[in-house]
Amino acid sequence: MYSFHQSYLNSNESKSGQMKIISYNVNGIRAAMRKGFVDWLKAADPDVLCIQETKAMKEQVEVELLEEAGYKYHYWYSAQKKGYSGVAILSKTEPKHVEYGTGIDYMDFEGRNIRLDFEHCSVMSLYLPSGTNIERLEHKLTYMADFQTYVDGLRKEIPNLVICGDYNICHEAIDIHDPVRNKKVSGFLPVERAWIGSFIDSGFIDSFRHLNKEPHNYTWWSYRANARANNKGWRIDYNMVSTPLQENIKRAVIFPEAYHSDHCPHMVELAF
Repeated sequence: MYSFHQSYLNSNESKSGQMKIISYNVNGIRAAMRKGFVDWLKAADPDVLCIQETKAMKEQVEVELLEEAGYKYHYWYSAQKKGYSGVAILSKTEPKHVEYGTGIDYMDFEGRNIRLDFEHCSVMSLYLPSGTNIERLEHKLTYMADFQTYVDGLRKEIPNLVICGDYNICHEAIDIHDPVRNKKVSGFLPVERAWIGSFIDSGFIDSFRHLNKEPHNYTWWSYRANARANNKGWRIDYNMVSTPLQENIKRAVIFPEAYHSDHCPHMVELAF
């Protein structure tokens, strides 16, 4: 397992021509901030931070604390339903453009996509639905299909694309602690695994797995049965990098020692 402290200290200062991107499902930004999130953010020092499950409107967040930490530019896209879903991106530098949502109504009602366009690449924060019951699974499968179509079109306009976030899917057996007993559980269903494999094949690189082949690296743990302490987790969060940026991928790290959520942060570092 990678140690958060060991990993970020290796490159605490972003060098010229490099972009350090961290993605984090915080499972409620206000709760995370009460658990030391801002101090962690200062130490981790990403250039761009993609957040999922903010569960808050911008006006409900103490954004001045984020600004004091160096993130003057922050953009929020919340769900219409209060306390639900929501994504955000924090950046040290001003983007060229901000895109809120996808233009697909049922996606955008739930605040699941926001994108910042920079000089060398565009970075999206994505929160893909979970399939906790039959109805939500159907919603998730529809979302997955429509999102693939949306991204196929987007990449024609923006070939250098990084899609960070909670995909709510484990891709391979190596990405889940118990592939046999979870094969009929949403998040590891054959149809979901096939979709994320197809998504990668459409022109993306799973940046962590591209550089790290070791097992037992996860980004989410159930709150039940002491799962995190026993590292019985799932890797359902990804920094997907479009294939034109393959040679720009320099590091990819998971930070399991950050405890503000049932997920943990994960990073990709690009050099331009």
